[in-house]
Amino acid sequence: MLGFADSSIRFLPTFRVVDFMDDLLPIASRVTGVFLVMVAGGFCRKTGWLTVESDRSLANLTANVLLPALFFDRMISSDTVQSLSETWFPPLVGFLFTVLGFGMGALVAHFLGPAIGLTTTAQKRAFILCAGIANYGYIPLPLAQQFYPDAEVSLIIHNVGVDMALWSLGIMVIAGRAGTRWRRIFGSPPLLAVLIGLGLKQAGGAEWIPQPVLQMTQALGACAIPLGLLLSGAIIVDYLPRMRWHEGKAVLTVASLLRLIILPVLMLVFAKFAVGESNLKEVLLLQAAMPAATFPIVLVRLYDQDVGTAVRVALGTSVIALVSIPLWMWIGAIWLGLSPAG
Repeated sequence: MLGFADSSIRFLPTFRVVDFMDDLLPIASRVTGVFLVMVAGGFCRKTGWLTVESDRSLANLTANVLLPALFFDRMISSDTVQSLSETWFPPLVGFLFTVLGFGMGALVAHFLGPAIGLTTTAQKRAFILCAGIANYGYIPLPLAQQFYPDAEVSLIIHNVGVDMALWSLGIMVIAGRAGTRWRRIFGSPPLLAVLIGLGLKQAGGAEWIPQPVLQMTQALGACAIPLGLLLSGAIIVDYLPRMRWHEGKAVLTVASLLRLIILPVLMLVFAKFAVGESNLKEVLLLQAAMPAATFPIVLVRLYDQDVGTAVRVALGTSVIALVSIPLWMWIGAIWLGLSPAG
């Protein structure tokens, strides 16, 4: 009997490890696949197939044509679109958590800045902007499509709030003044695509859209995420040779604690106790798992702040995210009562 009990005790953890790996490996595999598209973009840059001169036109094509087509297609085709009176909460959550990220980044920069190497105003501004905002587009969208397809529309609507926070408070952070760039969100093609798609869906007008138009938006939308990831990878490769990672270990460590541990915990606690709708829980799970966004690097460069700090935070947390994303998606799914593999 003792021998049987001993073998059972040894056998039970084995099953737990197997179950853990069965849940974690599919997530890790798909996350790696997303990052490999970025690696392909870096390879294309190195070989000269994706040139610096083409970046602006391809970025404009993605932001003004492909992403709006994707958003419009999802609004029209999804059966999970809520009524217009109920769509205010996801963007509000996106806005508030982005503001919270900026606020916590500002506290860290103010109280710990000199101790970790943030000695200039330019460095502090770059840290606040980059550590404060999670990647909310090119990484979570393909993961939502793969793991939580019913939450994709909620994620798109949630991201409207993140955009509003970035182009209002985020611009104030990096520029030191309000400026007028916040107005661009109200005329941006992605936002207009969301609003038009929602309006047509709720009014019953989706049935009157010609099938060729729907096929066009579906085909264009399918190109948005791959092209965006390729461009992100190419831009990242441009900055890698300039980095001196050994000089910013403390900055990266603190940014990682904030972006990859503290803020995810807060998001998941909020999702557990303040959110009842499962799709929004899945959105918050995806956002909690994300590293710092890479687009703020462009804003930091545009406003002549410290690009080195921005790249260090964005790229460093993205590398760590190869491990942290699968772990947070697994842990968070269990915490929220969701399926770890969608």
